Amino acid sequence: MIKKVLTLFILSLLLIGCGGSKRAAKRKVSVRPSRTTETRTAARNNTPPAETTKETERAYVYAPFDKVEDYIEHFAPIAKEEMRLYKIPASITMAQAVLESGAGNGNLTKKANNHFGIKCHNWTGDVVYHDDDEKGECFRKYRDPKYSFRDHSLFLTGRSRYADLFDLEPDDYKGWAHGLRKAGYATDRKYPEKLIAIIERYAMYNYDAEVLGTKIKEYKPEPSNAVSIHTVKKGETLYSISRMYNLTVDELKKNNGLNNNTISIGQQLNVTPQYNGF
Repeated sequence: MIKKVLTLFILSLLLIGCGGSKRAAKRKVSVRPSRTTETRTAARNNTPPAETTKETERAYVYAPFDKVEDYIEHFAPIAKEEMRLYKIPASITMAQAVLESGAGNGNLTKKANNHFGIKCHNWTGDVVYHDDDEKGECFRKYRDPKYSFRDHSLFLTGRSRYADLFDLEPDDYKGWAHGLRKAGYATDRKYPEKLIAIIERYAMYNYDAEVLGTKIKEYKPEPSNAVSIHTVKKGETLYSISRMYNLTVDELKKNNGLNNNTISIGQQLNVTPQYNGF
């Protein structure tokens, strides 16, 4: 009789243990996601475009910049890498980025990581709507600045109207600057001069020299104390005016002692760049 009781007791313990293990196993499966899936997702979301150097990858971490020089130093490695891959002068890529993004401080750049002012043009990715030549125009939106730089390269290499630019010498930044305007990249008649001024102000042609392995040059720009004045026209905003002169809105407000964004038609604004011409 005692043997039977002991046998039944042992069997009961075994059955309870197995049931508990099964329930624990079920809970384990239901609440823990696959570690492999997490790792793959993280890798996919943080992987820069193919064929990048470690120096370039470090530049992909983006933050707002107080100085134009800081913006240039941060993104120059990417511009040089794009030159190696797509044959677009790094000086041109970098100058366009400075001009189009307001050195990383433009509203479009902040809300869309769009550093080159590239509009939708049959784009199938995310978009934002932003006032530019017209109100509420469609612009491409990127998850990360690195994709903006890569898309800029693909944009120029993938359109026949820019094909003649690739017949120029790889360090002919002046030819590229005028060619971009001629091909329709920008409507601003002074676009070439602005790009050239930025390149020479910050000696960006040396990025081209670094990629090509040619001699580095020293450039000392002449200081300029001239004051530039802009008369406000109908439909213009502080942001649209700031883009014309490669200023941030805050710089424009500081130049003119403005406490808010209100301006009026006919008002004259000091649009002199705070960094000697770009």
